[in-house]
Amino acid sequence: MKLHKVLAQAGLGSRTDMEQAIAAGRVTVNGEVAHVGQRVAPGDVVRLDGKRVAWQATARRLPRVLAYHKPTGEVVTLDDPENRPTVFRNLPRLRSGKWMAVGRLDINTEGLLLFTDSGELANRLMHPRFGLEREYAVRVLGALSAPERQRLLDGVELEDGPARFSTLEEAGGDGANRWYRVTIAEGRNREVRRLFEAVGHAVSRLIRVRYGAVVLPRGLRRGAFIELPAADVKALLQASGLDSAAPPAPPPRRPRTPRGAGPRPSRPPAPRPARAPMEARPSERRSGGVLPGAGAAAGKAAGAGRPPRGAGARRAAAPSTPASARSARGGNAGSDRTRTGPARNARRSSGRRSG
Repeated sequence: MKLHKVLAQAGLGSRTDMEQAIAAGRVTVNGEVAHVGQRVAPGDVVRLDGKRVAWQATARRLPRVLAYHKPTGEVVTLDDPENRPTVFRNLPRLRSGKWMAVGRLDINTEGLLLFTDSGELANRLMHPRFGLEREYAVRVLGALSAPERQRLLDGVELEDGPARFSTLEEAGGDGANRWYRVTIAEGRNREVRRLFEAVGHAVSRLIRVRYGAVVLPRGLRRGAFIELPAADVKALLQASGLDSAAPPAPPPRRPRTPRGAGPRPSRPPAPRPARAPMEARPSERRSGGVLPGAGAAAGKAAGAGRPPRGAGARRAAAPSTPASARSARGGNAGSDRTRTGPARNARRSSGRRSG
């Protein structure tokens, strides 16, 4: 496997960045300085700037992808010279590698922003060759005329080359403010704003609502993120031409349940000998603390073989106390049987005399 590809999959940067790091002598393999185009095999020790790279485990798993709801006022950079809040402060920490933003949103733009720990995936998702659409909700001052709409769809010459919208639809609005939904197949700096400004309309609000097949999750608050499930990550890999290298997804982790908060998800218990039915204890009937979907499976597993409520659920009556036990407690019943020796003989002789 190519060394620069291993480093990119480990989330340390793009393939180009890793080739430059190799050329600069910052990468070693088994203690020797690596060269561009070098291949590595399982067991090789790879280090970048002296730090060991866990590339074998990284290469076999699916990349991680986050969907983040960026608010206005945040910048998409690790270190801001003006000390403004950055999007990276709200992301979870990685044991190895780093999060890379898939494209950028300027400080006044909000909405969907993707992050991944795979430099290769990030580069492919951003590359114009793969044509992943970006969809935006745009609020502008004043309604577009028919010629202006057509011009935005046909193409406008900007400072860095021609640009156009793939689709443009009206989305309502009140008074002078009008909303539009637009899609574009690339992500140049402030491209959506510059296109509207080219036809004489200033953008007052801009929200990215979709990137490729990933839609901004409904209900995801600003400044929060969710991690995409394996199925969505595989769809992104396929859209970027990396599906052939996608490994099987690891089994999902079961949510931890607080002690006493309900049955844990487990396999159905092995069959046991039949015994008298009894009601479930309250702790066995609770299902709190299990996430939606997992609670039903946990309830089935913990309740396998349990009789339905009301079907002979009464406790069996306690067995009667043996006579020997009652006599030991000093009861009257059976007291004659406990008298032995002289006491019994004296009673018999007195009975004969009275007869």
